[in-house]
Amino acid sequence: MMKELHSQGRTIEEIVECLQRAPLIPQIISTIKSAHALGCELKILSDANLFFIETILKHHGLMDYFSEINTNPGFVDEGRLRIFPYHDFISCPHGCDLCPPNMCKGFVIEKIRASAFAEGKKRFFYLGDGKGDYCPSLKLGGNDYVLPRKNYPLWELISNNPSLLKANIYGWSNGEELEQILIHLLEKTIVEETSLNNSSAMISNDWKFQTMPISNHEPTPQALPVQN
Repeated sequence: MMKELHSQGRTIEEIVECLQRAPLIPQIISTIKSAHALGCELKILSDANLFFIETILKHHGLMDYFSEINTNPGFVDEGRLRIFPYHDFISCPHGCDLCPPNMCKGFVIEKIRASAFAEGKKRFFYLGDGKGDYCPSLKLGGNDYVLPRKNYPLWELISNNPSLLKANIYGWSNGEELEQILIHLLEKTIVEETSLNNSSAMISNDWKFQTMPISNHEPTPQALPVQN
């Protein structure tokens, strides 16, 4: 596609202007900001390319809301936009039948989850609509959430056999519905985890008092003297 655009004499500036005019899903900006404000670490997993994604994020002032962008490398070289595959499918194919040769999102999500679990993070919310989002959806666990866009390829694939997914499934049709569902789930998760942490603290305190009783009628043990 890029070779064709360049052969037509299209410049990088024209490509940037086109990307900046591309409409976003209504309310997606407020959804991103709300999720970030609630403490979510936001990451992008896309089969687009880095140049496109960064151009759009910068235009809408959203770059700082994302900690990581996983996509096909793309950069400008001597006035031409060059895009490369995420996976080197010639020398090292990923071997996944569900994904295109250039990128297996399931492979990437497994790496992201492993890193997150090592940091003590336990729950994922995955938003998607394309066929390539099916593989990573299958990798999620019972505490995770998949939010497929209704009547798009991911929704259709999940609908064929929802039992193949371990994650909780919440479909959405428009930006307003997406925002309502996601923020509700995030707030619910925060309440659950806060309650769990409080319960753990109470159990811990009870255990300490049971194993180290302190009576008002008994003197506090004194430190043993140490002789030289």
